[in-house]
Amino acid sequence: MGGGVAARPDQAQGAVQRTRNPWGHGERLRLEILNAACQLVAELGCEDALTIRGVARAVGIAPASIYQHFEDKAALVRGTIEYDYARLSAAMLAADENTAAEDVVERVRAQLHAYCQFAIDNPGHYRLLLTGRYPTAPEEGLRPYSPLARIVEQGEAAFERCERAGVRLRVSPHRAAVIVFVAAHGRVALYHAHPAAKSSDDVASFVDELISVLLD
Repeated sequence: MGGGVAARPDQAQGAVQRTRNPWGHGERLRLEILNAACQLVAELGCEDALTIRGVARAVGIAPASIYQHFEDKAALVRGTIEYDYARLSAAMLAADENTAAEDVVERVRAQLHAYCQFAIDNPGHYRLLLTGRYPTAPEEGLRPYSPLARIVEQGEAAFERCERAGVRLRVSPHRAAVIVFVAAHGRVALYHAHPAAKSSDDVASFVDELISVLLD
């Protein structure tokens, strides 16, 4: 007869026990869900292995609670991509703002250093930004779009600022942004591929040299 009480689904399989958020703190729960989803994607290696139940277990809530914020897994994946994009963009803008306003070239370097540091510190999240794609609108046939394209646009704006300040570039601001981000991505990939010889200083110096090459 065992008079034990059956465990709730969200408490089974080693679910995290969490304190219920006070009424009106739905945004806090949404961020907890996004943080858990981002962490799971980083651990699992791709968003395909992500599940609503897995995220619910990590947060310590019932799967139904996730559906109050994201209608399905696709919406949750889009949310994680946007969340990581916002984190990366904010880190780059903060680095820019913490640099002397008149030193436009150093502000470019600061943004690229922040970009590389995010990629170094968050390899799984960065991978999701690179590979995660979704339509920008529901119209059928629209080409998939990656938020990382907005990071390139952010870099382009920084190079345009250099030109307005009188700094001459060897290529157009758009071309310069594409070159530095493609090259920075490759350098970060080499960093992750050689764990025995990792040095973020090497990545930063590479970025500095690359930017110097683009200046006339």
